Amino acid sequence: MSDSEAAREAHLRELASRLFFTLERKGAHFNLYRDADVPQPVCEEGLTLDEVEETLNRWKLRGGG
Repeated sequence: MSDSEAAREAHLRELASRLFFTLERKGAHFNLYRDADVPQPVCEEGLTLDEVEETLNRWKLRGGG
């Protein structure tokens, strides 16, 4: 992993935390979990870093939930 990818992952971890998500790395992919302020838990698995970013940005635009 390059320094820029590591920095991007760190930024997305911080964003995930602010949006009440847990971000887990599973090899080359990531899992996102959220169970705060949602009727049913949200679980997205096997995401690329781009998909994590897209998902978190969508939640951010919605106001976090």
